[in-house]
Amino acid sequence: MAGGSAYYPLERKAMNIYVCVKHVPDSAANITIRDKTQFDESVVFLINPYDENAIEEALRLKERMGDSEVVIVTLGKESAGHTVRSALAMGADRGIFIQTNDYPDSILTAKALKTAILQDGRPDIIFTGKASIDSEGMQTMFRLAAEMDIPVATDVVGFSMANGRVTLERQAEAGATEVIEMTAPCVIGTGKGLNTPRYPKFKDIMMAKKKPVKQLDLAGLSLEKPAGSMTLLEFQPVEEDRYAQILKGDPEEVVRQLIERLRTEAKIF
Repeated sequence: MAGGSAYYPLERKAMNIYVCVKHVPDSAANITIRDKTQFDESVVFLINPYDENAIEEALRLKERMGDSEVVIVTLGKESAGHTVRSALAMGADRGIFIQTNDYPDSILTAKALKTAILQDGRPDIIFTGKASIDSEGMQTMFRLAAEMDIPVATDVVGFSMANGRVTLERQAEAGATEVIEMTAPCVIGTGKGLNTPRYPKFKDIMMAKKKPVKQLDLAGLSLEKPAGSMTLLEFQPVEEDRYAQILKGDPEEVVRQLIERLRTEAKIF
């Protein structure tokens, strides 16, 4: 089951499947910092790539279950509405867009996602990506599960569900694979090895424009003030300290030089 999805026989009943996605800058974009806590947002934004795997797995589960519903939930600035529509073009049924002009931390984000989901209905399962490629905090899925008091697993590369129980495989350290069984509802953080996301055709993109998206305002959710919070102090550009070296000589000499550099510069040995 590793590296893909497999489904055991399931009861034919409707499920409420939610997918939490994030609007992020393209990883190929050239990010320019404007102030300490602002950057030039005229770059291309898209669905967080790990979240595409979450959407795909939700759609596959819906296809197996029949009349289930896949709901996209997003929190972000006004431009994040484009990411909601992109997710709907992949095949999701409708969206919930929580709008804010701030950069909420993972604590507040989890509370907002929980509130929006529970106001909408009872979740049978919630998918997310294992991380966002911009902040890479890898906290929101765990905080969301804690807020809802349900199980959570991340970096999932194999998924199956039967009779209200989820069996999954997740990548662990040193290349190991863990097999975990959880009860539903639960939060699943998907990894890249789980599936290959589908890409919408022009017809799907046009149909997505007509799908319903519920608009919410973060301030209007009247969330309880968290006991703690995280504040963005400053964006800093990544300092590139790598450089190329050409090793010359016969094969034995090149290997000797390589080992010496790994020992003295990289300090691997």
